[in-house]
Amino acid sequence: MKDRSEFLAGWLKKAKSDMTAVVALIQAESFDAACFHAQQAAEKYLKALLIHLGVAFPFTHNLSKLVDLAAAADESLRSLISTVEPLIPYAVESRYDDDFWPTKEVAEEARRLATTVETEVLQETGSRPRR
Repeated sequence: MKDRSEFLAGWLKKAKSDMTAVVALIQAESFDAACFHAQQAAEKYLKALLIHLGVAFPFTHNLSKLVDLAAAADESLRSLISTVEPLIPYAVESRYDDDFWPTKEVAEEARRLATTVETEVLQETGSRPRR
């Protein structure tokens, strides 16, 4: 069975893979998919943070709920709410919305928000960015 550090490393690796996809998808002008992967990266980073904090988390794509769980362990993490809330609709709704065709600017903003979550989580967990 994996120990907590191995579990944490696995989630961080998955999150970084989503961040790599965001960059590639923006470059390929697949902005809707880039937004989806930005949300997925933020979600995985938050779940990694919860693992680090020793907090169990439910199966959910709701980033606000994940931040609430983290903030219950460390109130300073509540500041992530305003960062993650714009990403929440990109999880499921936008994947099946035939009218969701974001611009490059929207995708870049989603990338910026996910990068903010990445930076905060890597700082909190004492992990180094994987480049």
